[in-house]
Amino acid sequence: MFIDRARIYVEAGAGGDGSSSFRREKFVERGGPNGGNGGRGGSVIIIADKNLNTLIDFRYKRKFVAKRGNGGGASNCTGAAADDVIVRVPMGTLVKDDMTGVVLADLTEDGQQFRAARGGRGGKGNACYVNSINRAPTFAEKGEPGSSCWVKLELKLLADVGLVGYPSVGKSSIISRVSAAKPEIAAYPFTTLTPVLGVVRIDTERSFVLADIPGLIEGAHKGVGLGHDFLRHIERTKVLLHVLDVSGLDGRDPVEDFDKINEELALYSEKLARRKQLVVANKMDLPEAAENFERVAEYVKGKGCDIIRVSAATGEGLDELMYKAYEMLQNYVPEPEEVETAKLIEEDPDSFEIIPGNDTDFEVKGKNIERLVAMTNFDNEEALYRFQLIWRKLGIEEALKEKGVQEGQSVRIRDMVFEFKEQ
Repeated sequence: MFIDRARIYVEAGAGGDGSSSFRREKFVERGGPNGGNGGRGGSVIIIADKNLNTLIDFRYKRKFVAKRGNGGGASNCTGAAADDVIVRVPMGTLVKDDMTGVVLADLTEDGQQFRAARGGRGGKGNACYVNSINRAPTFAEKGEPGSSCWVKLELKLLADVGLVGYPSVGKSSIISRVSAAKPEIAAYPFTTLTPVLGVVRIDTERSFVLADIPGLIEGAHKGVGLGHDFLRHIERTKVLLHVLDVSGLDGRDPVEDFDKINEELALYSEKLARRKQLVVANKMDLPEAAENFERVAEYVKGKGCDIIRVSAATGEGLDELMYKAYEMLQNYVPEPEEVETAKLIEEDPDSFEIIPGNDTDFEVKGKNIERLVAMTNFDNEEALYRFQLIWRKLGIEEALKEKGVQEGQSVRIRDMVFEFKEQ
């Protein structure tokens, strides 16, 4: 089964907690602190794999959770980092933010990686907090939480050349003759319900990937006839082979078919509408095709397209067609990249905002203050004192006063809620 869309949850592991410990040696009455740092939590990494061609595995497994790092130990021993969780996807997979739809990564090459969720760093042990004032700190940091989110995976086939056209015009027959692909073929519309890829070998050294895109119909750009599912797979192709049933035996006019398909391409994507096309006049073994050919050829040439006569039934003209497609590939000039991945905006990690809380009077949001809360052991007086110093340094107390906070009102930071008291 071919699946080209999936939604998955990724959660990185938290860092291991730092250790608070002291040297215990014979004849040493007061050994110094020697608590080691915690290990980094595991990340979730999405990797493109050339051996995959569908997202079907994600129908059965949708959550990928990495483990937390090990805690630090005595004698300055650092905890072991957790293993990363690897999520393998086919080449050509887009990774999108589930909430905004913004493209986070476009994985087009084998082995290309994207860190979808980053593991938290390990907390520092008490040995890291020794200074000239405090020679024996008792506190250590807790591990940093790992990030988590839902992402959408969207597969766009990586093919050099795409076969497009109405259902039953002979696209499947063509790809079955010129490659090793074996699509289902029958004399009724939408026999092909999923894209089919085949490798066309011109000779021992020259080849290209050909995609049979399931039949498009009028309204495809709006999703009619699974149009969106089909059109998406044409976007990466460099050359389009527009197949027409020139015989007109199904009661359709090949000229009208040509115009309608191109209209659907244009309505879906302006860049797709500009893609180089070679018109394939199929079913030339039928007498009706010979009668229609000159009229069709004159029309498509007037639209700036070359046309070539073939018969998928007899094989006539198919070698010439593949050579011509390969020649067009060699002359292909790429347009600017169609997929723009999200550009990360560097924000001041010390910045914060104060908003009305849902279950508290105020809520403080900010990267560093939220991380500080998550990594502070509030049961330790020294750790609490350090938190208060950083709290004031960031200017949060003064900012709350400017917002009108009153003595005894509740303030939330991450999962910690406290009553405000003036110092």
